[in-house]
Amino acid sequence: MAQKPAIPKGTRDFSPAEVAKRQYIMSTIKHHFETFGFQPIETPSFENSNTLMGKYGEEGDRLIFKILNSGDYLKKANEELLANKDSLKLTSQISEKALRYDLTVPFARYVVQHQNDIEFPFRRYQIQPVWRADRPQKGRYREFYQCDADVVGSKSLWQEVELVQLYDGVFSSLGLNGVTIKINNRKVLSGIAEVIGAKDKLIDFTVALDKLDKIGEDGVKKEMFEKGITTEAIDKVQPLFNFTGNINEKLNQLSELLASSEEGMRGIEELRFICDNVSATGLDKSILDLDVTLARGLNYYTGAIFEVSAPEGVSLGSIGGGGRYDDLTGIFGLKDVSGVGISFGLDRIYLVIEALGLFPETVTEATKVLFINFGDTEALYSMKAIKELRKLGHKVELYPDTTKLKKQFQHADKRGIPYTVLTGEEEMNNNQFTLKNLTTGEQSVLSLDELIKEIQ
Repeated sequence: MAQKPAIPKGTRDFSPAEVAKRQYIMSTIKHHFETFGFQPIETPSFENSNTLMGKYGEEGDRLIFKILNSGDYLKKANEELLANKDSLKLTSQISEKALRYDLTVPFARYVVQHQNDIEFPFRRYQIQPVWRADRPQKGRYREFYQCDADVVGSKSLWQEVELVQLYDGVFSSLGLNGVTIKINNRKVLSGIAEVIGAKDKLIDFTVALDKLDKIGEDGVKKEMFEKGITTEAIDKVQPLFNFTGNINEKLNQLSELLASSEEGMRGIEELRFICDNVSATGLDKSILDLDVTLARGLNYYTGAIFEVSAPEGVSLGSIGGGGRYDDLTGIFGLKDVSGVGISFGLDRIYLVIEALGLFPETVTEATKVLFINFGDTEALYSMKAIKELRKLGHKVELYPDTTKLKKQFQHADKRGIPYTVLTGEEEMNNNQFTLKNLTTGEQSVLSLDELIKEIQ
């Protein structure tokens, strides 16, 4: 007996109803991207390994899916490395390409490669799948879509203000009330590391701090200590875990803590500009909050950092994130091109909307009318009406086979199709159609014009 086929762990198949719901979310996001002036691009699903490696920190590099070279990929491999099973050094010899980990680094590569064709500031959006060799869990998959919007070529903080508005616009349209848009600044984190005497441990400090929601305060302190951050420095971090109050109050507390750090104070001023102007323009249904422990482990952020949390009552990780990256294109040879961007987590947004029952019923509406097949002559007669209905945008089908009426009606019922049309000899002789409402059981004999009117 043949073994039942399966899909790789961390991937999924999607049913027609699930695809319809995903497309509803993507079309909503796409609509707002375009109303904010973002233009679409697409990049390959895989990149050269040297494009991706070293851009996401040690943990990120570990999660990149490597692609074996075509053909005899071991032919050029060093025999000593093979014998010693030195996988880290061997990987670069047998794999020159990798699946993209996110859309931001490939976008930076795109900007550098096409810089002579781009009008700056360049506002781009991208909705494509990415891959991460992560441990699968609820809301976290190895293959998933990202929906990104970025602006490159401007250092203006008005871009950050607009991106907060973009988040709010999308989530408001999806009916998500009470989404929290958390903001911090990488300069603030650098300033904190400086004033506690751990400036040389900035990456370790931020990576540990970024895990606060997962491992708690004690877990963060333990990891910092294990990374070589002193007990004295960790004690100085304690105020971060107890920041309370509104945004202005938190900024004032930060100002006291970072008074001796020039970089930290610059970060505070940037946060104040963004938060003040978001407050002045207003948000419809979202909440902006300053989270001084927000770090996001990606090394390329240099300014504002964003992370979006689902409304209360839904236990899930972030449903969006992003930030400012002043020097990302510099790693590809293009200096002084500042960028800022945000991402929407499609899969987690789906889970939130599903959990809250917010998908409109019309999203999963499929075929509206099924024409019953009595034979080739009747089918041809039906096809003329089907063509007219489809021109008007209605979802209409002809049952493909001449089979028992009971089977055709059962097919319509299982598919949730609300109407059937019967076209027998009598209907054809009178140039009419019999429309049956499968919900009420009512039947009516109609002309083509009347049929169209009734369906509409």
